[in-house]
Amino acid sequence: MTHMDFDHPYFGVFFIFLFTFVAFFATTYLARLVGGVLARKETQKLKLAPYECGPLPNKQPNRISAQFYLMALLFILFDVEILFMFPWAVDFKVLGIFGMVEMVLFILLLAIGFVYAWKKGALEWHSMK
Repeated sequence: MTHMDFDHPYFGVFFIFLFTFVAFFATTYLARLVGGVLARKETQKLKLAPYECGPLPNKQPNRISAQFYLMALLFILFDVEILFMFPWAVDFKVLGIFGMVEMVLFILLLAIGFVYAWKKGALEWHSMK
């Protein structure tokens, strides 16, 4: 008796998933390999050359402000909250007063979080100097 069961209804889906994973990995690796062979190696002069006019670019370390990540996190948070409100709006009449009270509490909780983020300065874009 064998432990392999090829008659499972999702075996084909698993095989397609596995094939897609291998094909994606192979394509990405091949593109990286071809790009590395065909790419120019001396681009430093071109990168530091001024574009038409303006000041000469100076090298700076790439520092990304944590404010950027905080703003992105807040955007995703409030975007997902709006997604939670859509099914409630569709079934508003079915849910009745319980659904209304629940959504008012939900919006109140969102408002408290928004005010907290506002008071902490999370919504202000600071300069990167």
